[in-house]
Amino acid sequence: MTSSFVIIGAGLAGAKAAEALRDKGFDGKITIVGDERHLPYERPPLSKDYLAGNAEAESFQVHDAAWYAEKNVELRQGVKATAIERDQKQVTLDDGTSLGYDKLLLATGASPRELPDAAGIYYLRRIEDADRLKELFGTASKLVVVGGGWIGLEATAAARQAGVEVTVVEALELPLITALGRDVAPVFADLHRAHGVDLRLGVQVEHISNGGQGKRIRLGDGSVLEADAVLAGIGAKPNVELAEAAGLRVDNGVVTDASLRTSDPDIFAVGDIANAYHPFLGKHLRVEHWANALNQPAVAAAGMLGKEEQYDELPYFFTDQYDLGMEYLGAIEGHDRVVFRGDVPGREFIAFWLKENRVLAGMNVNVWDVTDPIKALIRSGKAVDPERLADPEVPLEDLA
Repeated sequence: MTSSFVIIGAGLAGAKAAEALRDKGFDGKITIVGDERHLPYERPPLSKDYLAGNAEAESFQVHDAAWYAEKNVELRQGVKATAIERDQKQVTLDDGTSLGYDKLLLATGASPRELPDAAGIYYLRRIEDADRLKELFGTASKLVVVGGGWIGLEATAAARQAGVEVTVVEALELPLITALGRDVAPVFADLHRAHGVDLRLGVQVEHISNGGQGKRIRLGDGSVLEADAVLAGIGAKPNVELAEAAGLRVDNGVVTDASLRTSDPDIFAVGDIANAYHPFLGKHLRVEHWANALNQPAVAAAGMLGKEEQYDELPYFFTDQYDLGMEYLGAIEGHDRVVFRGDVPGREFIAFWLKENRVLAGMNVNVWDVTDPIKALIRSGKAVDPERLADPEVPLEDLA
């Protein structure tokens, strides 16, 4: 009997899972279910090139329509999965139909966290969100961005490059301090100030109301901002409702082993929702970034086909803001010092997070083709000489 695999989630992770299954020789039925009506696409351009008007939507589709037909992958667009019946191995859809499965992959992604009691706020997760923001950038003169994380800062850069005045409100003392720590986060604060952004740090939004043609934003320090619109970039929450209702183990995402198998041996999870055990780091880790959605599906596909593999790629991030491009590898948790190599004021450098002189993570800013030696330094687990690490004349390969 022909096996039937169902993938819930029609984004990058879902499409790459179907691709991996076919590449690994699976010739059974594959159905991808997704509530968006677009072909599966990558999300990073939504806050980067696409938002800045430098890319067309077709350029970041995972595959064109012909690929799904050629590979015999059924794509159920604009349909939402509403329940998983594990005993019957069946998925119920909101169009009244259901799908049986032998193996199931959850790639349901994440949704923006919303500001409480605030209507008419912009968010950025889907193509339609980016389209609305692009239209706004063509008409607005002032924008308030709530949240100084990656999405908020990338959208801020796009807005400034479109000529919009931007104020960023961040509850913590620095943008990106949670991700980068207090030694490196000032790089991004300085970058945005240099491009005319008004940073309001260490203060929370108390209330947002309509004021004239725009919004009035009252902050916790008593100040009031007026803007044409408000964009919230205050993080995302994993879409785990289906998994939770089905009785899967959920704890900061859907908990999986290193092979991305959930507490049900016939169900796997990838991407933003997967709180996966990381064999190199020795702990569970949930990472909301493109790299996991791109790379985890091949490991999950192997598991669905009975071929055990483990996902041990180091956490990876990248960003483009103004003239700054950055790549980041590793995990900074537990670091006791930061070493810089290069020109920090000129924003052309590498930062290393160390613990007992072992490299935990590295971030290259406007310095390229160094991810492999940075990865080798992290994976080696060996202590390095901080002075040699800081010296651009010492090849990174020699230190690893």
